[in-house]
Amino acid sequence: MAFGELPKEDWYSLLNAEPSDSLTELKRKYQKLVLLKMAVWQDTCTLMLKIYVNVSLTLRDVHLNAHPIEHCAVETDAADLKICAHVEARMQRFIEIDRAWKILGNEETKKEYDLQRREHELTQELPVDAQVSLQDMAWNCNDQSYSLICRCGGNYTISRNEGEDVSLVCCDTCSLVIEILR
Repeated sequence: MAFGELPKEDWYSLLNAEPSDSLTELKRKYQKLVLLKMAVWQDTCTLMLKIYVNVSLTLRDVHLNAHPIEHCAVETDAADLKICAHVEARMQRFIEIDRAWKILGNEETKKEYDLQRREHELTQELPVDAQVSLQDMAWNCNDQSYSLICRCGGNYTISRNEGEDVSLVCCDTCSLVIEILR
């Protein structure tokens, strides 16, 4: 899938939206956020202008008074870095909101994202029927695998290699899952 791993924050929550919202509603929520972020961005630009003026005046004073520039830079560094980090965080948030809109504002990418999101939810919510250790499962020499009969009559099967990495195993005929204990 084009999105890679799901983001830590859901695209819908970034837009303060729900998966059931229409494209029109998603667009309205995106535009509202953009307007809000633009107002915040104007405040950020004002802060950056103040820093620029402060640094310019400091450099002018240093030049006129022939003081070493190192003394002035130390005074403004901590405040400037804090404001720059704040600006960067605001910009990153704006980029995330824009990316959320680019994904959710397009029918195809929204559908693809919704499928990926649902798949992720299902893997987080699988109904674990039992917890079983590999020693409790039957070893099959021919297949080099462990197996256990499910209550539906199907089999839970896991290869020797998978036994080291996999923690959940699905039944081959029903939706039940067992957790492999180490």
